[in-house]
Amino acid sequence: MKSIVEIAAAPAAIGPYSRAVRYGDLLFVSGTIGMDPKTGELVGAGIEAQAVQTLENLKVIVEAAGMGFQNVLKSTVFLRDMNDFAKFNEIYARYFPSEPPARETVQVARLPRDAAIEISVICGA
Repeated sequence: MKSIVEIAAAPAAIGPYSRAVRYGDLLFVSGTIGMDPKTGELVGAGIEAQAVQTLENLKVIVEAAGMGFQNVLKSTVFLRDMNDFAKFNEIYARYFPSEPPARETVQVARLPRDAAIEISVICGA
């Protein structure tokens, strides 16, 4: 019943984990950061560019599993700086314009590759 979702167009995992795991009608997407899928490098140093790239990366992963952002039930957002909360919300609202998923947003001391943001999602078919 558990299956690993293969994703060619998203950045490669940077550790020993699957980028997405499907279990029945649920999809669990690992924390994703704003890496350019072609270069493997972070895009920009600020929240705006990295938030957009992170959400675009998530979109590719979710779509590879045959779902869309309308299937996102819950998201977890990790910010390097809570002062970026308002800017992030503006960008996030473009990807979830209606019926947004449940969400928590927390500030953390450090993220992989010193990213400004990391997001994981849970989707349901």
